Amino acid sequence: MLTGKQRRHLRALAHPMKPIVQVGKGGIDDGLVAAVDQALADHELVKIKVGDGAGLDRHAAAAELATRTRSEVAQVLGYTVLLYRPDPEEPTIKLPAARPNEPDESDDADDEG
Repeated sequence: MLTGKQRRHLRALAHPMKPIVQVGKGGIDDGLVAAVDQALADHELVKIKVGDGAGLDRHAAAAELATRTRSEVAQVLGYTVLLYRPDPEEPTIKLPAARPNEPDESDDADDEG
């Protein structure tokens, strides 16, 4: 589980990024999950655009993609989802350390509704 400080760090890293994968009217299928999984393997941090025609709740789509790709949702802002999964052998993104007994700072107040 990501702490608030770690989420802020990932959001800062992702700010200049463009979405790599787009969820279209086909919704979330095995091909889309495979594309997101490969993007996470290549980049560790990916932006995904949930299109208007997808007919999905953006938070539900983010949760489903995170579950199916074994990643974590760093942010849902508008129709953009930010997913993070560190490389199991050589992570390139260094997250701020979580202090022991630090509560999960759920600072998603800046996320849209």
